[in-house]
Parts: sequence; C-alpha cells; structure tokens
Amino acid sequence: MGLNFRKSISLGKGLKLNLSKSGPSVSFGKSGFRQSINLKGQARTTVGIPGTGIYYTKTNDVKKVVGGITGKLQDSKAKKAAGKTAAEPKAPKATKAAAPAPAKSAVNEELIAQSKARVEEFAAGIEALKSVHKQSDGYIDWEAVANGAVSGQLKELQPFAQSVLAGDIDAYFQVISEVGPFDDLLEYGSGFEVGTDDPKKMEIEFQVKSDSVIPTQYPDMKANGEIVMKDFTKSAYYELVQDYVSSTMLRVARDTFALLPVQQVIIHAVDKVLNPATGNDEEVTICSVRLKRDALATLNFERIDPSDCLESFESNVKFKKTTGYSPVDRILA
Repeated sequence: MGLNFRKSISLGKGLKLNLSKSGPSVSFGKSGFRQSINLKGQARTTVGIPGTGIYYTKTNDVKKVVGGITGKLQDSKAKKAAGKTAAEPKAPKATKAAAPAPAKSAVNEELIAQSKARVEEFAAGIEALKSVHKQSDGYIDWEAVANGAVSGQLKELQPFAQSVLAGDIDAYFQVISEVGPFDDLLEYGSGFEVGTDDPKKMEIEFQVKSDSVIPTQYPDMKANGEIVMKDFTKSAYYELVQDYVSSTMLRVARDTFALLPVQQVIIHAVDKVLNPATGNDEEVTICSVRLKRDALATLNFERIDPSDCLESFESNVKFKKTTGYSPVDRILA
C-alpha cells in the first residue's frame, strides 16, 4: 500500500517535493521514534536504552483487522460448506454407531472460536482508528543534539541541529523528509502535505480519504459461529469518521511539536463530501484547527475525547451525526 501514497512538502513559491513512503532503508525512521498499531496488522513497540544507542523493537502480529474480514468470511463459508458436504451421506445401519456427531460438534466449536477472534480483531481495528492520538513520536531536544549529548539514531540528526535552532525552514523540511513523522499514518491510507513560510508555524493538509480508510460494514457473529457483514448505520459511520479525523489531527500536531521547535500547527482536514447543489462528491476542507504547543502539552491524551478536544481550540468545523461533515473555511495561517 505504501507505494501508492505520497506526501508533498511545500518548498515555497509554489514548489513541492513529492516523497514516497519511507522504507527500512531510511537510517532513522519509525522504529526509533514511535509506538504504533496499524490496520496492516502490526502492533509495534520501540524502546531506546539511554546512553547506549541500543534500540529494541518488538512487533506483534495482530492479523488483518478490517481489510481481511471479507476474505475470512468467504473462507469460513467454504469450511462450513465442506462440513455439510461431509455430513450429507447417510451411514449404513450396521455402522450407525460411528455417526460423525462428535466431529461435527468439534468443527462448530472451532468455527465459533475463529469467528469470535475475527470479531475481536475487527473491534481492535476500529479502536485503533479512534485512538491514533494516543501514540506519538519521542520529543527531540535540539540543543542536546547540537551539543552531541545524544546517542544512537538521534546522532544522525546532528548535521541539521544548528540550522533547525536558527529557524531555517529548509532544514525543517529536510528533517521531515529524513524522519518521516507521518509515515505510519500513511498506512491507514491517508495523505499529508506540509508547508510553511514562518519558522514558528507549520501548516499541514490532512487528506482523509475516508472512503478507503473507514469501513462501512462490520462483522456480526451468529449463535452457530457464522459471520455476516452488516452495514453501519449512517450515524455510526459518520461518528467513526469524526473520531478518526479528530484523533489524527491531534496526533499530527503532537508529532510536529515533538519533531520541530514550532509554536503553532494549523491543520486542514480535506475529504470528499456531497455537494447538494451539484449532486457530486467534491473534495473540500471539512475541519480546520490551530493548535498551540503549550495548550496541547496540558492534555491527558489517554482520557480526552478527540472531537470535543478540538472544539476547545480555534477551529472551523460543521458536523452532524446524520449527515457527517460539511465544507468549512480554512483558518488563516
């Protein structure tokens, strides 16, 4: 999926640098700066040992959470059909004592256990979409980097340190390019554009792409273990979109403040919504917010409601549970 997504970094005067998603060849990418869970089925925890330059990364397979449900459903149906086929021939009376009832019961129990696991995996994926804000990059002390008082991967940032401290915008973009602060968010399917002409501010466009990120159906398990896919109600779907958008905007702000010495981040969420005047889906700004470093630092990210939280900042947003987002004006940088 990563090769299909790009982020464009504005270099000013209408110039943009398009970057493909960073891979393992990047010298200081995600592993040194982040803990994350993504819908590709990986929960990753990275721990650095201070003063040693040693980093320990543990990756757990959480399986395919949302995208694989449909395929697994077909697999379950195939297994069930195979079980029925095996049970169809009637055994002769002489061998009736060898009836396959126990085996059939065992198969059903296995199906129920598998289906229950799939439903739980899907629920974990939904929770991940709503909890993007709870994870963040580690804070970079640029004074310490400039003085050489760091080790491991942070040492590789030393060539940029003096320029970053001096407010060199070009250095900001170089650091963003090297570190890839939003790379794991690309795995959800969204995209980002970054730009600024002020070393104290960063302006970021968040391309939601809700039609590819947010599922419209959920798996429901019957008593016999069979899984059927059901449609989310409109209100449930729109609320999930709102949770994802709000959570991601907070995460983007957190990662930006952790990476660069900016004081404000202005984020514009862009998505396709219905224009009643034309009857067409059009890409518009659905949420725009200005977040300040000091205010963000006071939040308890484990307990906040992301959408309620954004309303406490300067923001433009119009949202209804029955219709979702409506177009809004952008906050001026």
